[in-house]
Amino acid sequence: MNEYLDMFLTFSRIGALTFGGGYAMLPMLQKEIVERKHWAEPEEIMDYYAIGQCLPGIIAVNTAAFIGERRRGTMGGFVCALGVAFPSLVIITIIAAFIGGFADMAAVKNAFAGIRVCVCVLIYNAVLKLWKKAIIDAKAFVIFACVFLASVFTDISPILFVIAAAVAGILIKVLGVKKA
Repeated sequence: MNEYLDMFLTFSRIGALTFGGGYAMLPMLQKEIVERKHWAEPEEIMDYYAIGQCLPGIIAVNTAAFIGERRRGTMGGFVCALGVAFPSLVIITIIAAFIGGFADMAAVKNAFAGIRVCVCVLIYNAVLKLWKKAIIDAKAFVIFACVFLASVFTDISPILFVIAAAVAGILIKVLGVKKA
């Protein structure tokens, strides 16, 4: 199969099945892109996701563009970004045409309540998998703890957390090299 078509279809599937926003796509990226397709390593997915979260736009589209660009250059990035966005555009257009007629139905409200619970579980599972790759030593845990506590008790932008964590990682590496 044409590799671009494969990339488009893979990210279309991810886009069609990602309920709950960008965080909900983490388990699917892990399963499809890392484990099944071997298009990226878990650490790369975390890096792309972190950078994608800091940039303007939709996290899923940004992350897909990074993965596609790594795989097949600029055109790959475009194809993957288009693939992940395409199902949402189609689904949103259809729902927008009919939302007034069924949004208040009990079955629809209950379905979305169930989907939200499912998304929480999927995100939790993705966090557990990412935790094993990210928290590799005490220094990484300290960065995690600081960001976690600050995110819980303040309204600081996630962009600042990513920048601060990057600076902390650089400083830890530089200070560790100087001691050796």
